Amino acid sequence: MTLPHHYREILKGLGEDPEREGLLDTPKRAAKAMQYLCHGYEQSLEDIVNGALFTSDNDEMVILKDIELYSLCEHHLLPFIGKAHVAYIPTGKVLGLSKLARIVDMYARRLQIQENLTRQIADAIQDVTQAAGVAVVIEAQHMCMMMRGVEKQNSTMNTSVMLGAFRESNTTRMEFLQLIGRSK
Repeated sequence: MTLPHHYREILKGLGEDPEREGLLDTPKRAAKAMQYLCHGYEQSLEDIVNGALFTSDNDEMVILKDIELYSLCEHHLLPFIGKAHVAYIPTGKVLGLSKLARIVDMYARRLQIQENLTRQIADAIQDVTQAAGVAVVIEAQHMCMMMRGVEKQNSTMNTSVMLGAFRESNTTRMEFLQLIGRSK
């Protein structure tokens, strides 16, 4: 059975008529949208990085903040939307800037929970760069809390993963948090 067929069955299960004008192409469109929203499964870290690791004497913190992300929670298949802030401390190699955002996107475009997404991004950057430390903070709003269940419109979930120097040194961690505007 194809994905559009399953969407057709979902529409019927909801009590809708998939033959009515407004829904005729919905199963096809919904299947295409879901495939796009989950295209991270078709990507690999090696393909994303694509050799964009460059020799550098820089051993100071590299930060990319406010990387917008869109993901689907694995529990309800509803979106969570937010931003990621990532940092690493190079040890002889720096990663092409756009690759940090692409790593965030690759993992965000898979079904999961925010806690695991944060860990996957941090581990991937650590694996690729062999950095002295990696930090990732994600702030997101979850439609499963806003549209159903407790229906809390103004709640934001924050998750963080600190590896290496960011975990071991309070000073390094605080510098990162200050630079992304999360500490005073």
